[in-house]
Amino acid sequence: MEDHDTGAGAPEVGVSRASPPPSGQASSSAGRQNGRPVQAWSGHGPAGDTSQHQNGQQQKAKTRKRRKRRRGRKVFVRDDAHFAAAGLSAPAAGGAPASLPREAIVAPLPSTAPSRPEQDIRRPPVQELPVFAALDLGTNNCRLLVAVPTRHGQFRVIDAFSRIVRLGEGLTANGRLGQPAMDRAVEALKICGDKLRSRKIRKARLIATEACRTAANGAEFLDRVEREAGLKLEIIDRQTEARLAVSGCGSLVDRDTQGVVLFDIGGGSSEIALIDLTGHRSPRLANHIVSWTSLPVGVVSLAERFGGRTVTREVFAAMVEDVAVRLHAFDGRDRLSHVLASPKFHLLGTSGTVTTLAGVHLDLERYDRRRVDGLWMDRDSVDRMVEKLVGWDFQQRVANPCIGADRADLVLAGCAILEAIRAVWPSERLRVADRGLREGILSELMADDGVWRNSGRGRA
Repeated sequence: MEDHDTGAGAPEVGVSRASPPPSGQASSSAGRQNGRPVQAWSGHGPAGDTSQHQNGQQQKAKTRKRRKRRRGRKVFVRDDAHFAAAGLSAPAAGGAPASLPREAIVAPLPSTAPSRPEQDIRRPPVQELPVFAALDLGTNNCRLLVAVPTRHGQFRVIDAFSRIVRLGEGLTANGRLGQPAMDRAVEALKICGDKLRSRKIRKARLIATEACRTAANGAEFLDRVEREAGLKLEIIDRQTEARLAVSGCGSLVDRDTQGVVLFDIGGGSSEIALIDLTGHRSPRLANHIVSWTSLPVGVVSLAERFGGRTVTREVFAAMVEDVAVRLHAFDGRDRLSHVLASPKFHLLGTSGTVTTLAGVHLDLERYDRRRVDGLWMDRDSVDRMVEKLVGWDFQQRVANPCIGADRADLVLAGCAILEAIRAVWPSERLRVADRGLREGILSELMADDGVWRNSGRGRA
């Protein structure tokens, strides 16, 4: 089961086969020998063939002009020999090497594509930049990001992986991780391990969250992960999880914002952070957290208790009330009361729930991270989308391309948590973030390593 939150597929590799040949290059096989271009005739052909000689001189002049234009620039590979030499098959229709497994191309892999001619040639090659990695094993998903730093406070993803593993399946009822769930997670982690070992990683942080925190056999499972996948995962506490979620979303908070309630609806828990920006603005958004909580309820645990396939309006209301009771016990919920009425206050959601709502709102035929991440939704739009999903039966949810079979039994539980949050912190605007813990880990690793130290001001 693949997750949809990692964005578009792999970028184009090389030149499209549909592209016309450049001027002066034959489009048929007559101009190639053994798969290599034949050099233009230099005038040393048979004596007495005047027309052929003239054509050759013209061809030679064109070639010299092309060479001048190409000088100092990288040139695309125009045949399949490059891929064979790298041990890959020729590009498939989707733009990625056909020999790669599907899970290896669920996110852009810029490092595998030759530089485009219009790119600045002074940009350092990927292999010369320090590489950082972040892995997040949650209750529902296993996600990996590998990136290199770019401008101050920013980075470029060079590899990624995301898969729905449902590690927490059955945890609410049994208190233990089930064997099938652990098997799914280990298989996904093996892929992540292979990706990490194939690169020279400067720093990495590999975390596990609620499922491993609460399961009686969580530590035992992580021992198995270390043996079989070669990865040593760290179980982080809820406060760290909330801080990382905030760190990952810093660029989505505008400079004139006065207050934000950021929430991350996970599979087994939901982290909520209240951020006060009325004072001096620090480059690190996490420094402005004035209150936070971690509710021990997420889409998997809530759906298992109330049911996820058949959700009547009465069941949905009961789920909302269950979360509302938990939020009522949160002592710090009023720490942003002085900015709630301001137009410069908003909610910021980072989870599969809000990205799914955004995809349905945009009526996407296929989930597109580029259109979802950073999207603003007003109060009425969120109301309409929640009402639409509550009105759909299970098969209608499955049929929606932004929900699908993997999320159809979880999305209404997520909507219930969202509604309880909106009731406590009403806002005219919700901003959608298709980012979170992994981005927060990468931001903190790079900042602590000093890769941006002399690059100007950081992002807030």
